Amino acid sequence: MNLVDKIENTFTLTTPLYYVNDVPHIGSAYTTMAADVVARSQRLLGHSVLLITGTDEHGQKIQRTAESKGRSPQSFCDEISAGFASLWELLNIQYDRFIRTTDDRHKAIVKEFFQRVWERGDIYLSQQQGWYCVSCEEFKEERELLEGHRCPIHTNKEVEWRDEQNYFFRLSKYQTQLQTLYKSQPDFIQPESRRNEVLNFVNQGLQDFSISRINLEWGLPLPVDPQHTIYVWFDALLGYVTALLEPEQEPTLENALAKWWPINLHLIGKDILRFHTVYWPAMLMSADIKLPLRVFVHGFLTKDGQKMGKSLGNTLNPVELIKCYGADAVRYYFLKEIEFGKDGDFNESRFINVLNADLANDLGNLLNRTLSMVKKYCAGNVPQIKNEDIPFEHPLKSIGFHLGEQVRNAYEALAFNQACEAVLLLVQASNKFIDEQAPWTLYKQGQHQAVEQVLYAVLESVRLAAYLLSPIIPNISSDIYQQLGFGIDFNDQIQTSISAPFATHGTWGVLSNQQKLGEPRPIFKRIELSKND
Repeated sequence: MNLVDKIENTFTLTTPLYYVNDVPHIGSAYTTMAADVVARSQRLLGHSVLLITGTDEHGQKIQRTAESKGRSPQSFCDEISAGFASLWELLNIQYDRFIRTTDDRHKAIVKEFFQRVWERGDIYLSQQQGWYCVSCEEFKEERELLEGHRCPIHTNKEVEWRDEQNYFFRLSKYQTQLQTLYKSQPDFIQPESRRNEVLNFVNQGLQDFSISRINLEWGLPLPVDPQHTIYVWFDALLGYVTALLEPEQEPTLENALAKWWPINLHLIGKDILRFHTVYWPAMLMSADIKLPLRVFVHGFLTKDGQKMGKSLGNTLNPVELIKCYGADAVRYYFLKEIEFGKDGDFNESRFINVLNADLANDLGNLLNRTLSMVKKYCAGNVPQIKNEDIPFEHPLKSIGFHLGEQVRNAYEALAFNQACEAVLLLVQASNKFIDEQAPWTLYKQGQHQAVEQVLYAVLESVRLAAYLLSPIIPNISSDIYQQLGFGIDFNDQIQTSISAPFATHGTWGVLSNQQKLGEPRPIFKRIELSKND
């Protein structure tokens, strides 16, 4: 990553700017949960992080949807955008910026960016003919269409034939530069399957794309021809730039790009792959702006093995799911059970079984029974054991010693499932260890030193597990830490990075007899399946 004269120790990441044609769905929640986990893990490492999310609010689809409901586009956007912000609060998403493309400051950024590209000679007026999907806000090539001129993504929607004058961006001019980018920076698009998809598309030859629409009121007017409206994607992608502005700053490209640019990581779904990996870098090249460092593309979600949709009546309401099971439960399932980058499935029975096995039984019960034994055998105090007293070959210490580095690498690779599985191995080893060592028997035999060593090793392993899982389950991890006598709330991320930095708390052996333990209480109540399930 040789591009950067970015301020050291900063990390900028984005979710997509979600399109407000409808209320947020579980797919939007999935991307945003992943982004929040990345942001939290980077903050634990002591980095200054800027997490950007927001809503994309222009375009014909929004205008038509609002009109169909007898609403103005602005009031409709206000309502739906607020729904996204509300869901992120329920999910415990700690974003730093929420950008709306209807913000006045965004208009200034788009205008300045457009002017740069215009002066470069990369925008021209021409005739546009072709099939247009309003739901995608994109022209489709004939070869992409399904039978009956239906969109390959919105399979129940027929595309519309358009024949109109538009302004075009010279995408074809940047084909060689894009191919050089993909070759010189193979990690620019991840995972590899998506990179290959983009390479195949670009290698077939790029066509210029229209960046304006005519007879459309809901959008930003083209600076050089106000009869035209700027194409929603040319407008929306620049929301990532607008979001970088500090609240008091004048909205200029220079101000926006000064501290947090380039973006370290764009997280997107595969339905918007081309916009972020072909159009967006070409636009930035034209404007002579450094490129983002990485675009990671996740898969689609299904429910009970079936594609979700209103017509099928099988949508999964994220608000109801969170209210029923809690934010940590939802975050844990989707990030532990689905390999990020691949398609994944939600099944409620499996969801409940995973939560009960991992959080209620393996982790929760381990903490609860160990603290109860500490209360019984050690007068409620952390055993008088130090990390140095336990040999490196100890079955738990030997796992815990390298675990922090292993989990850190997994988070940085966005392998959330691997992070969870690595931590669970320590938790399961701790359950096995306490059963095999049987401290209750050792106590009866008068082997108090051995009892203390067993209980210390297990409590320390639970602590480390909680710390390493805190980006995913911050509420449960905070509860564990408080029961272990640490005054740390993982939702106060700045304070946590100071009081419990990864360099110390991400290693095994931190627990000390100076801790005043709290009362044992369940950290995750077992979910009982109803008889109807």
